[in-house]
Amino acid sequence: MPRWRSGYAIACRAIPFRFESGPWLITMFKSTVFKKLEKNDFRTLAGIEVGMRQHHWVPSQMIASFSRLFAEEVLYRINRLLKFNLIKKTMVPYEGYMINFDGYDALALGTLTRRGLSAIGENIGVGKESVVYEGIYADEPVILKFHRAGYTSFKQVTRTRDAGDQHHWIFVARRAARREYDALLALHNAVNVPGCVDHNRHVIVMSVAPGSELSRTTVDDPDWFLDEIIEETKKSYSKGFIHSDLSEYNIFVSPDGVLIIDWPGYVATRHPQAGFLLERDVKNILSFFNRKYGIVRDCEETVEYIMY
Repeated sequence: MPRWRSGYAIACRAIPFRFESGPWLITMFKSTVFKKLEKNDFRTLAGIEVGMRQHHWVPSQMIASFSRLFAEEVLYRINRLLKFNLIKKTMVPYEGYMINFDGYDALALGTLTRRGLSAIGENIGVGKESVVYEGIYADEPVILKFHRAGYTSFKQVTRTRDAGDQHHWIFVARRAARREYDALLALHNAVNVPGCVDHNRHVIVMSVAPGSELSRTTVDDPDWFLDEIIEETKKSYSKGFIHSDLSEYNIFVSPDGVLIIDWPGYVATRHPQAGFLLERDVKNILSFFNRKYGIVRDCEETVEYIMY
């Protein structure tokens, strides 16, 4: 008797830089735009990115020095980027520019294409703070996760202040991606998590998760899968990591076992709220298996087993 019945499976199709639109807050730009970008377009975007560490709106006169281009060339490139909707412009209280998410995507993808990314397929997931795509990297199917953390909260902040600093949404998203990338690297040999292929700015390139999302799958041996999830949680705890957002939506199941995804919000086991967050993770999983399969496990005993 198989332990697993498919809800769906991820398959990657090699579609050279075809970008899809969708219902999320900020959509991906079309491939026709990306293909038109030139070296100095990327240098101008990178110059604005550097300036946004100090300015919410980067003063126009500073972009030339940040991008190391002549002023006339920068003006030409700015007009192109505005036409492509990769940057925004303000005239109040001064002439300034900022990158939007399409522009930041372009910077990350420009770097990744030079390293081995050759295709992007369809959107396969939209979360609270990320968008996920299929892709091809070094002739292998991969998953590209575009972090969107910080965008909504930063919009609220900029209504009351106009200052650029490390709290800008592009840097919040960048740090979230780096944090998840580092966690995956630390856990990879001990816990069933996606393999890391590459990372740039707010984008992580990962191996394809086998199987299907737990929430969309009916398993024939739920006790076995619950035990597997508890074991992986115990392993991550022993490595000093608590997921802190564990649920049926970030666990993939296959005949070989389980794989846990989405680690940007992890906390260390030494965190003051570590016990509470671990218990919350366990409650989420036990509640799901109880609702769907009628399995009853004691939360306190499970938490104790994981910790000791």
